Amino acid sequence: MMTTLLNGGMVLCLGQADRVFDRGYVVVEDDRIAAVGDVAELPASRVYDQEIDCRDRLIMPGLVNAHTHTPMTLFRGQAEGVSLLTMDGWYNTIRVLELVMTPDIVPASVAVACAEMIRTGTTTFADQYFYMEQVTPVVAQSGLRAALAYGVVELGDPAAQARELERLDAFLEDIGTHPSGRLKGWVGPHAFFVDNSVETMARERLLARKYDTGLHIHISTTSEEDDYCRAHFGMTAARKMDDLGMFDQPVMAAHAITIPQEDWHLLATKPFTAVVAPSACMRAGADAAPVVGMRAAGINVAIGTDNVCNNNDYDLFLEMRLVAKLASFREKVPGALLARDVIEMATAGGARALGLENEIGELTPGKKADLILLDRTGIGWAPLPTNDPFTALVYSVNGSSVTDTMVNGQWLLRDRQWTTLDYPAAVRQQGEDVRRLMRLRQQAGV
Repeated sequence: MMTTLLNGGMVLCLGQADRVFDRGYVVVEDDRIAAVGDVAELPASRVYDQEIDCRDRLIMPGLVNAHTHTPMTLFRGQAEGVSLLTMDGWYNTIRVLELVMTPDIVPASVAVACAEMIRTGTTTFADQYFYMEQVTPVVAQSGLRAALAYGVVELGDPAAQARELERLDAFLEDIGTHPSGRLKGWVGPHAFFVDNSVETMARERLLARKYDTGLHIHISTTSEEDDYCRAHFGMTAARKMDDLGMFDQPVMAAHAITIPQEDWHLLATKPFTAVVAPSACMRAGADAAPVVGMRAAGINVAIGTDNVCNNNDYDLFLEMRLVAKLASFREKVPGALLARDVIEMATAGGARALGLENEIGELTPGKKADLILLDRTGIGWAPLPTNDPFTALVYSVNGSSVTDTMVNGQWLLRDRQWTTLDYPAAVRQQGEDVRRLMRLRQQAGV
């Protein structure tokens, strides 16, 4: 059994206990947290395989990025001034590139995405994309915990529907036996009533039930789904999804900006999570999601970055800041969300969305050792006696403060150096991939 002592740092436990130790310790045994407490109560006689001095460090649960598309780091800079939350904007900037890209272009961009998440404090993420046979090995190598959803894009093509559903089934079958134990397969309808038909959604629901997993979709970026459903079915999109049995399985709904308030109570009774991605929505000129209202109604809310052509970075601390500020701006109330609640959304909220609330999201004995360390000597933390650490995390600092990232008891980042991925090499390869992608686009005349 491998034991690690993180000693002398400020410890934010979060979770139900929600304790803060100004000078605390965390003991990790293999892949789990064994003990958390004040250094004054640390047994003096015990010997550890690894002991780390955490003075001037803050120790907290790792962050959960509940919505992204890792291969799309390839397209960073290709959608400036365009809203990817509209069909026209998405299709004519990103989809035209996806139609000419080849599978071998994907791995380096996934490595770049995983490395950037590790560097900025994310330990678990929810992905949604195709080419999952290229994505999965890189994520496994990175050491991150992940819910990987095979993204189905149909666009009304029966051949595409049959092909993608077959690939989805094969992916879920294969990932169910993945040896890492950190990866879970999800179903990824791209968007309800935008480019997946009712028939496709029904079959995706059956696959989710078959493999005991959830659906990771985009919903309510505009009123498009609700306008369609009211015109064709006489009910809102949420009511139609409920009518189809879509909420029998867990649903992660990215953006969730325009869900009618009349449907909040229904969604609060379902295994439903609204995943807000404020940077992507702001850059697209979209409204701020009604986070305060949805939380008050009992809906679980998590935070995601979306893709990094919409965002354009993976720093979840910056997303927390925007969630908090947009909530006050939207509600016209100072401090509409407490800083502690925003951090809860980025940790336990994401864990609940993924069905991992019994494993991650807080520093509690018995939970998985998914945690991060932040340097409290940099800018934004002072004055330490009066600057509340929760407020500092949400409003003052960013992911550059992260020095160490641990998942399953293994260091993925140590003293700001990656241990599982070669980020410079991935960036170099990605550059070559982008140049080849542009040549393919030119040859295709798109």
